Amino acid sequence: MDQKHSSERQKNFVVMDHKRLLVWQKSVDLVERVYHLTQSFPKEEMYGIVSQIRRAAVSVPSNVAEGCNRETPRVAIKFMHYSLGSLMELETQLIISQRVGYWDASDDLYDLISDVRNLLFGTIRKLTELQSQKERA
Repeated sequence: MDQKHSSERQKNFVVMDHKRLLVWQKSVDLVERVYHLTQSFPKEEMYGIVSQIRRAAVSVPSNVAEGCNRETPRVAIKFMHYSLGSLMELETQLIISQRVGYWDASDDLYDLISDVRNLLFGTIRKLTELQSQKERA
């Protein structure tokens, strides 16, 4: 790649330190909480709903991290939407596990999910503004 294309490409990068983003930090907290919660689920669910729940939870901060180092805000937004999808998948699986009696919702886990959802929406909004600025420039 010649120098002109290399510097042009670097100029377009969305580079954020994902570890400094509150959305990433809170979603990692969520993963930790999910792992602790699912330790008490029935052992026969280890390869069933426990695995599904944990994968969905881990996917949330993973996609935030991946999106933070993408070429354009538009691509970063796509990864934030993937995180949002995983978060909604996680919430659904937790509701199911609650309804079948694996845990009670006295835990504030749903509040944490709501916080992460709101932070993801805010991140998507900011990235959309950044994309609009780049398109106008």
